[in-house]
Amino acid sequence: MAATTGTSWKLADHPKLPKGKTIAVVVLDGWGEASPDKYNCIHVAETPTMDSLKTTAPDRWRLVRAHGTAVGLPTEDDMGNSEVGHNALGAGRIFAQGAKLVDLALASGKIYEDEGFSYIKESFANNTLHLIGLMSDGGVHSRLDQLQLLLKGASERGAKRIRVHVLTDGRDVVDGTSVAFAETLEKDLAELRGKGIDAQVASGGGRMYVTMDRYENDWEVVKRGWDAQVLGEAPHKFKNVVEGIKKLREAPNANDQYLPPFVIVDDNGKPVGPIMDGDAVVTFNFRADRMTMLAQALEYEKFDKFDRVRFPKIRYAGMLQYDGELKLPNHYLVSPPLIERTSGEYLVNNGIRTFACSETVKFGHVTFFWNGNRSGYFNKELEEYVEIPSDSGITFNVQPKMKALEIGEKARDAILSRKFDQIRVNIPNGDMVGHTGDIEATVVACKAADQAVKMILDAIEQVGGIYVVTADHGNAEDMVKRNKKGEPLVDKDGKVQIQTSHTVQPVPVAIGGPGLAAGVKFRKDVPNGGLANVAATVMNLHGFVAPDDYETTLIEVD
Repeated sequence: MAATTGTSWKLADHPKLPKGKTIAVVVLDGWGEASPDKYNCIHVAETPTMDSLKTTAPDRWRLVRAHGTAVGLPTEDDMGNSEVGHNALGAGRIFAQGAKLVDLALASGKIYEDEGFSYIKESFANNTLHLIGLMSDGGVHSRLDQLQLLLKGASERGAKRIRVHVLTDGRDVVDGTSVAFAETLEKDLAELRGKGIDAQVASGGGRMYVTMDRYENDWEVVKRGWDAQVLGEAPHKFKNVVEGIKKLREAPNANDQYLPPFVIVDDNGKPVGPIMDGDAVVTFNFRADRMTMLAQALEYEKFDKFDRVRFPKIRYAGMLQYDGELKLPNHYLVSPPLIERTSGEYLVNNGIRTFACSETVKFGHVTFFWNGNRSGYFNKELEEYVEIPSDSGITFNVQPKMKALEIGEKARDAILSRKFDQIRVNIPNGDMVGHTGDIEATVVACKAADQAVKMILDAIEQVGGIYVVTADHGNAEDMVKRNKKGEPLVDKDGKVQIQTSHTVQPVPVAIGGPGLAAGVKFRKDVPNGGLANVAATVMNLHGFVAPDDYETTLIEVD
């Protein structure tokens, strides 16, 4: 059997599948499977290559899960993303991500030993620690118990002055529960004050109206938060948070999601906690999508989305790193999972010569994230990584073809050179153009991605190889927001609300090529297969049995 520890890299030979076939592993970024309609850009686009894979060999095409627990996220409501998707594809196992990681780091105390906490701790002696995030136990973006533990841990490690900037929920939890959450938080802060620590709530507001916008939909939302949190300015001023929330909820049609921004003031009417030079700031949400805009405002010196008025020199850390591509934020309290014994490392240690390529925006995903959040080569003699520079200074809908054809050409040349056993690429178009919300451009993007796939499959045909085509998460297959019935949502002007986010749709896996042994087909006994199952599948196609602790292979041989 194959090794299950990191000390022995030798993989057992597969009893039925030969070695020596050139294998192309193609990841179509943001390419999910959804019902066909005019908002499904993959359906609308001319994609004859992918269409043929789906229709001509049904036992060599299947869907797998690419979101939620299948990629280590807490719930099935959590959409997948490129980082966790490539972690799963490369590692062959499911590693805790998001809230699970935070829970583990808090429980073990590791959160206080890592670089991110050490970085913010330097402000504790003479300055204020600010904690910004969603006050909720909904577990989608944050959890109140994690905030409570962080308050306790920071105060025990030298934080003498703490300010909490709360965002009320009412979306992941029942509307109106913000009052009870605020009372719980106030009780904890009072206990800290009893121990001589100056701990208070400093500002607040409803999550959909203050701070937590996403995908650059409305920067005014972030500005309202900035004004309250950083400048200490808001239309409403209160002596304490419980009183403030109760008062604001008295307004007609008021709800937790849309509470206006407020600041807490002292007896002289002065804000108790604006963010100042030298302070430390932590955004304690673990989910990224509604924190990245604030993270930009807190971190980027060059910033033109709104007038910040004042840009304090702070020590800022996210609960996690919210964007692996942008390295945003630069400091974070909880590191990505430590992933060892990835499929790439196993295969290189078994002599598989590997070529990996994408353009800049996804190059790290097909290398760093694929290899378990590890930079560099395992064996430079056996590996070659090629980065094609992405277009800079434009939004991707302006050049929706991106560098898909160049990636296809590099992969084709690598295949035809016969220097490599595995050619691994990421084709970013469906995701990067999909994020712009430009439906016409996303259709063009999907066509270009399909053309790149054809280029790679044609080369595999020439060398008698095998292809594995898959994706990391959905995006381009559903570009509209929908109600619970699945119908497109419209705004007050009757316009359809465009969706720019990832989705929770499954993604395809297709296998084939002249080198695929007769009788290879997808198993029927892995109905809930996910991205992590792809690694063992690819190892099998290389002629090896996967390690015992890998997620099971998707294929069998009649």
